Amino acid sequence: MNWRGQLTGLPTWPAAHLAAGFLLTASIGHDTFPKNCMAESAYLPGLKIQNSQVLDSSRHSGLVRVTHWIHTFSFFALVVSGIAILLAHTRFYWGETGGEGAPSLFDLPLPLHRDSVSGWGRSLHFLSAWICVSNGLFYVVSGLVSRHFRKNLLPDRSALSTSSVRRVIADHLRLRRPTEKESLTYNVLQRSAYLAVVFLFFPLIILTGLAMSPAITSAVPILVKIFGGQQSARTIHFFLANFLVVFLLVHIAMICLAGFTSRVRTMITGHSTARKEP
Repeated sequence: MNWRGQLTGLPTWPAAHLAAGFLLTASIGHDTFPKNCMAESAYLPGLKIQNSQVLDSSRHSGLVRVTHWIHTFSFFALVVSGIAILLAHTRFYWGETGGEGAPSLFDLPLPLHRDSVSGWGRSLHFLSAWICVSNGLFYVVSGLVSRHFRKNLLPDRSALSTSSVRRVIADHLRLRRPTEKESLTYNVLQRSAYLAVVFLFFPLIILTGLAMSPAITSAVPILVKIFGGQQSARTIHFFLANFLVVFLLVHIAMICLAGFTSRVRTMITGHSTARKEP
């Protein structure tokens, strides 16, 4: 190892081999130089050449993946505990008060009805709600700081054109499977739906849930007045919960259409592997 190798911290023999290869090529000509000799002279140990037919790109950051799965399990717990609470009283009202014997806005024809709310249902719902809120708040703040929403979810102006929106809607109605290139990003409907859920529907369901709590409304009475009373907040909360469940079912259906195994693997590993279009 000479003084140049000491300065760079690299062995000098690969550079010498490459230089010799180039000089030999120049002296005898490209056509007469054996192709296998050229390949061997340019070989460097540890150097990998990626398959040109495969696209392996980073799709989801670690933050997105962790918050996604925390939100998945907490939302499932909210749905299960919410059903347990609902079965205790299947009548809905509008205004401040409501109860047995009072005129209801509508009744749910459910076969099960309990006289008192299940204790485990309320406890699990309360615990899951705060996990969901804390996780969601962390995701939103981190997404704003890292510009995740602007880079990955905010639709481009070209994508908002009438022709582009019509094409995406038609593809969804025909249940057309997205190409591997299209699967590497979100279309305009997906971006709009995710932004609406994150910044509109989830905040609304959180606020209506807080408006049903006497401890919260005694400290912040304006919260319950915004929705027209505790029973109004409960009714709005119910419809929002149903909307989010429908959104989840559609979300899972689209995942199955695009490839369930590959999509779940991407959300676990963070990398999306697709084969280039011919």
